This record gives sequence, structure tokens and C-alpha cells, in this order.
Amino acid sequence: MGYALNTTDDYHLHGLTSLGWELTLCNALFPKNSPCRGALVREASFGEHLFHFLNEKIHLTHLKTVLEIGGGMGYLMKDLLTLAPRLHATMADISPVLLQKQKGSLAGFSAVFLETDFFKIPLTDLRAFDLVILNEVLGDFPTLRAVDGPSSPEAARFAARIADFEADYNLRFDPAENINIGALEALERLCRAGVPCIYLSEHSCESSHSDPAFPGMNFSPSGNPEKISLKGHAEFTVKFSALEKMARAFGYKVFRGPYTDILPISFNDRVTAALRTPSPLSDRQEILRQFLYDLYKYEYLLLASAPAGKG
Repeated sequence: MGYALNTTDDYHLHGLTSLGWELTLCNALFPKNSPCRGALVREASFGEHLFHFLNEKIHLTHLKTVLEIGGGMGYLMKDLLTLAPRLHATMADISPVLLQKQKGSLAGFSAVFLETDFFKIPLTDLRAFDLVILNEVLGDFPTLRAVDGPSSPEAARFAARIADFEADYNLRFDPAENINIGALEALERLCRAGVPCIYLSEHSCESSHSDPAFPGMNFSPSGNPEKISLKGHAEFTVKFSALEKMARAFGYKVFRGPYTDILPISFNDRVTAALRTPSPLSDRQEILRQFLYDLYKYEYLLLASAPAGKG
């Protein structure tokens, strides 16, 4: 067994022109008339929900500096800066197209924009931030895809680190398992930099959902990062248990859970109808079903050093 390397760098640098076709949870909730807002207990944007969740856990309004990696259209940061105006934001993105979108969304706010690869930001620079956010971007980082035969030279350079991760953080990877090597390296860099608060989220390969009332939404965890084919590139789901072990090894207080902790669902008539139907009956219902599925499929990981966390 060997590995092939999946990366999205070329797509984000040269192929991406818009996120309009990609229904991220943040984008899905941004329009005030979004049908997805009506599926939640409180009708609000993703950024508003995340603000209240983070403020409860880590006193977000007491923090001064925040770095967002891969901030998409800038909608999440716009909400955070609106609700916590004392925050000074830095947006780092490999995509020149998305960085321009973020500049438009955050016009008038205190924000700095860096067109750079996260892995090239020095640890000394990362230490300047109270909070680092990687929302719906971990799946874009390099992933080692298990293949029959030898590893490609590019993959072999990443695979050389597997033994280090297993030894340093008590991790175990099956030879046939896909490995989120980029997500592991990203979190290790943030932990080594001693960033007080870290928020991560992505599709999880360890999430599950079982409800007899909504059989079409039920799924079991695979435990192995799964390929998600998208326009012009592929991403992978994330094994959050490996990231959690690493964070605990660095002494962080860990909050981990499904996205329904942040975005609680309102099981009103429209939501239950969308969940029960064998196939969507309209475009709005199809959007709603995908949104609800993602709520169950996503996980978050919030890490806080002792001074920042509650309790």
C-alpha cells in the first residue's frame, strides 16, 4: 500500500472564480430570505450563531485579534466584527479571487488581508492572534489517499510524517486509511504557536445520525476520510478524533460536537416534511434537505487554553 496526494492548491490559485455553486453552510445562511434560516430555532446568519456559541465558551468579546484562514466570501468575519467591534481581523487566503470578495464584504471594518498559504505563515506571526478560525476549510488541505502500489514522490514527502504523528500524539492509522495530513500539520502549527483559542470545522468521517422518523437522513460513521468530488477539485472529510488527541496532548481544553450544537434545528412542519419525503419536491426543499444533512455531517472542534476557557 502507498499514498497519492490530494491537494486543492491549483484549483484555488487558478481555477476558482466563484463560490456561488458551492453551498457552504455559511453561504447558505447568509441571505436574509434563505429557506435554511427557517430550519433553525433562531433565524439568523451562521456568523451570528457562531458568535453566540464562541462567546459562551471563550468570552469572544474579550479577545482582541482574530485570524481567519480561507474566509470564503468574508460573511462569517463580517458578522463577528459587527457583533464584536473591538476585534481586529486578519484574513489569510491562497485564493486571490476570494480575498477580493473578502475585501468587499469587510469594507469599513478593521481588517488586514494576506494573500498567502497558511503553511507559510511563520509561527512567530501566529502567536500574535488570540483566536484562529478555520471554518469549512480543513477538507481543502492536503490529504494522503491510500492506493495500491508505491507512494508518489509528492505523497511520500508527506507520508514521512505519519510515524511522527503516531509517536507524538498516540495516533494509529490503518494502512488502507486516508489521512488528513494537512489538517494534522495545520493544527500542530497552531498548537506549537500557543494560539489561545482555535476553532475548526468540516465534514466529519466520524459523525452519525439515526432517527426512525427520518430514515432518509440516517448514516453511520465510516471512520475513514471520504472523498467529496466538487467542481474542479476534490476534498476529503476529516477524522476529528485525531485532531482532538493532538489538541489534548498540547494541554488545550476541548469542546467537540455536531453542528447542531451551534445551529439547533427547529422541527417545524416545513422541516419535518423535507426530512420525511423520499425525494425533494422543489428546489427549496432540495436546498433544505442538503442543509439539514450537512448539519448532521459536520463537526466542530473548539480549543481553549486555560486562561481563555470557562470553568
